[in-house]
Amino acid sequence: MARILHPDFVVVLGDGTVETRDDVLDAARERRIEYERQVEESGTQTVRVWGDTAVVTALLWLKGTRKDGRRFERRLWFTDTYIRTADGWRYVFGQASLPLPQADGFAPFPGDKPDDDAESR
Repeated sequence: MARILHPDFVVVLGDGTVETRDDVLDAARERRIEYERQVEESGTQTVRVWGDTAVVTALLWLKGTRKDGRRFERRLWFTDTYIRTADGWRYVFGQASLPLPQADGFAPFPGDKPDDDAESR
């Protein structure tokens, strides 16, 4: 993961939390979240490229367990921005929406609330 993240990487989560490259790498190293699912929903991805910048947007399905044992499942939109550098494409900025309202057949785990989203992406 460290190789693809630009040194200036920032992600803004749906609740407004801002995480840096170091924050994201620390969370991964500490295994703060164990993902059972982290997949884009089929047919939702759009990639746009302008010169040395690429923007990816898609609907993401997340399901997992936090280190403290809390489980979650949600769908959200994300937008990721990549820039072409001398070392190749690097992920420089991400933004995630709030969880989408429940749809038929899609129910988050009990106790899952929008304010639990700070570590969902």
